[in-house]
Order: sequence, then structure tokens, then C-alpha cells
Amino acid sequence: MLLSDLGAEVISVVRPSMVDDRSADPVAQMTTGTLSRGRRSIAIDLKSKDGVALLMRLIAGADALIEGFRPGVMERLGLGPDVCLEKNPGLIYGRMTGWGQEGPFAQAAGHDLNFIAMSGTLAHIGRRDAKPVPPLNLVGDFGGGGMLLAMGILAALLSVRSTGVGQVVDASMIDGSALLMTMMYELLGNGKWDERREANMNDGGAHFYDVYETSDGHYVSIAAMEPKFFRELLTRVQLDPAEFPDQWNSENWQVAKAKLAEVFRGQTRQYWCELLEGTDACFAPVLTMSEAIHHPHNVSRGTFCEIDGILQPAPAPRFSNTPPAIPAAALPFGGATQEVLSELGLSKSEIADLKDRGVVG
Repeated sequence: MLLSDLGAEVISVVRPSMVDDRSADPVAQMTTGTLSRGRRSIAIDLKSKDGVALLMRLIAGADALIEGFRPGVMERLGLGPDVCLEKNPGLIYGRMTGWGQEGPFAQAAGHDLNFIAMSGTLAHIGRRDAKPVPPLNLVGDFGGGGMLLAMGILAALLSVRSTGVGQVVDASMIDGSALLMTMMYELLGNGKWDERREANMNDGGAHFYDVYETSDGHYVSIAAMEPKFFRELLTRVQLDPAEFPDQWNSENWQVAKAKLAEVFRGQTRQYWCELLEGTDACFAPVLTMSEAIHHPHNVSRGTFCEIDGILQPAPAPRFSNTPPAIPAAALPFGGATQEVLSELGLSKSEIADLKDRGVVG
């Protein structure tokens, strides 16, 4: 999605069986919506020699290939890196896994939650008196996985420009989520990180970096880490800074947090928004997705866009000279098969024969 949002021509390859029946695969159902926006989809049976040959014709003219199978599957299909790079020496071969291409767990099944658990990430998300909280699938799947792979592909494409030589990009969610924890690992190594949850400056342990409930059952976020911003917050909510000595002394945090919690519980979220939004108090309301879509700041920036009647995040980041267009809506699985095969030079009769034999859907 990221690559197609930024202007790449992306063609997704799916199994022919997925064209007619996705009812038994909830994951497949999720990935046919906004995550598939802006790209075409073709259905090819890669267990057939003719299907592999078709895909190789596509690979011959491609800048990059992305695959997300378990290690070894592409090799068994006859589509491993060596074969593809021999066909297209400048190809970037992107591999997306959870555990990586090698290691004791490389062949094991898993999902985002497992990978961030093993990378030392999950243990530090949540409240101290409760179990760790799954942070959606943002850290492994999307941040440490897909986004990191997209960055790796772009870096490798820059290398191809100067060397003409393609390469494999091995992106794993366990490596990527660990990488996102670099700052916290440095603090741990320097003896400045408490491995208990809710005990550090940015995990909800500090009073100046936390979420507080309001009188109407909503929440607001406070992230006034710098002393000058914390003083701004205290002044605006009419608290005496003298009551909050030595802001960064963790021994004072629980008492300070109780004082702030009492203050924020005294008014509605809207009251605090009117008082603190847009100031240097480092404040923002905690919005649901349906609320975020309509917040004036997000509306003014065009943070969200409507595609095929569905409001969703717009492409990012922004470019001064080459702004990305609003993506087209996702097409059905296999919806561009005939179109893409025609572009490869196949005749209508050849495409019909492939379809009759189940090679394409």
C-alpha cells in the first residue's frame, strides 16, 4: 500500500481459488479493502509450470518483487532469489517474514503479537498491575514489518541505480520491532530503564506523560516532558508549580500523577480541549477513529480521504513537487488478470486457454 500510494505500479498475485471464495479466509477478506487500494490484482496458479512461467515474465520487467511465504516456499515453486535475479539482474527481491529467513523458529507459524513478544517489545506495553496489552498490530506487522520492508526496497533501488545489481531484502517483524525499541534498549544498557511496566518516562510511569480520564468518561493525553512545557500545563490548569518539585525524580511521580488525575476528572474532555488544544501544554484529546476523521486539524490537513465511499488515511508523507494522487479503490481479487496478461503480449485466445486450464483466474 505504501509503495502504490507513492506512485509505484503494484500488481498483487493471488491464487485462482481466492477469486471465487474468500469466505473461509478472514485475513484475505481484510486485505482486499483499503490495504489493497491503488493496485491491480491477478490470479495465477503458481503450482503449475505455466503459472510460474507467467510470473517470470512479469518479474523480468519488474523493479521489485515482494513475497511473504515461509522460508523455502518460493524456492520450491521455482521462484527463489537466484532464479529471479538470473532472469532480472537488477531485481530487488523483498522477503517479509515474522521470524526471518533463518534461525530456530524460521519455519514456525506466528503473528505480530508473537514477534513483538520475542523482540522485548510487548513486555513493556501496558499498566504495571495488569498483563501486557497488544498494541493492535502496528508494531510488528505494519511498523517493524511492512514499513521497514518498503524502506529497504527503496534503499536497494537507489543502490541498483549506481551498481546495476539487484539484491535480496530480508525483512522480519522480530528484527523490525526490535529496531523500533532502539532507544529503550540504549536506556536499559545505560541503567536508565526500569523493566517494570508503567515505571519510565514514556510508558505511563511519569505524570507528565500519561492519559487521564475526564468527568464525562473520555480521556486526554498529556506529554509535557520538557520543563517549560510542563510549567505551561500547570499554569493553564491553575496548579502551583511549587507543588510539583523535581519533575524528573521518579520518586515524585505517583503523587504528582494523583494530583493531575484529580484535576482532569473535574471537567469534561471538551472543557480541556477548549483550554489546552493548540497550546504548548503538549495536550491532545484521546479520539476514537470516527472522531479523529472529523477533528478540525485533521480535516484542514486532509489527513483522511474518501475512496469508494470509505473514509481512510490519506497517502503520507507529503511531497512539495510530486504529491501523490488519491489512490483508486481496491479491485476484486484477480480483477486485472486479463488486462495485465494482455500487456504482457498474450492474445485473447491464449488467455482463454490459460483460464480454461485453471492456470489463471
